[in-house]
Amino acid sequence: MVNLRFLPNNSVKVVGLLCAAVCAWYMGYMFATILPEAPWEAAVDGMQSIGLRPVLKAPNPRRQKCDIWVSCAPNELAYRIRTGGAKDVMPEICLDDNMLITGKNSNRGINIAVISSETWKLIETKTFDTYEGDVSNIMHEYLFKISDGNLIMVATHDDAFTKLNEAGKRAFEDYGSKEVRNLRFRSAWAFMAIKGSKMPENIETEKINHSDGNKNRYSGWPAEIQIDGCLPKP
Repeated sequence: MVNLRFLPNNSVKVVGLLCAAVCAWYMGYMFATILPEAPWEAAVDGMQSIGLRPVLKAPNPRRQKCDIWVSCAPNELAYRIRTGGAKDVMPEICLDDNMLITGKNSNRGINIAVISSETWKLIETKTFDTYEGDVSNIMHEYLFKISDGNLIMVATHDDAFTKLNEAGKRAFEDYGSKEVRNLRFRSAWAFMAIKGSKMPENIETEKINHSDGNKNRYSGWPAEIQIDGCLPKP
């Protein structure tokens, strides 16, 4: 056996490299003999194809009627009532993907859409300026004459409180409102009801939000509110 102590340093390094090469070759030979080729080839192919694989992306959410978050059944109507915000943010009322009230046919006060219970189509829209006009008695009479079974959808804009009298409040209470007497200056109020019938308890039919100088996102105006969901057809 060769005594490495008597070999030059360079010779020792060469011998060490040769030994390492022989060991590496032998170990590679042993692994190649013991392990099948398929896993190695699959691993190499997998590494090479990483850059070629498509990046999976979540599909875009499917748009629902009236832009609400839930999908309504065929025997249900999607609805959405939005109000509040700044002076230029007009109310919106949507039923079954039809915009019944927008900035084009709404104004200051109480905006009402009347919908037929037979066709579920819009009959008409009305706006009562309860800030400047003495219209509460006229509004009370109008609501009283609506046929039983018809649906009303209500959204305020700007101020609906200043000249809303007792007759006007009673008219909405007769429809089932629990918030009409809580209206204050520039309160945002959304309401929905069926004349002569109770609404299902599991759907959202009313919401109110008041102007609060400490919490308002818009100076002097309440933040936007919205009620939405699926209305079962009676």
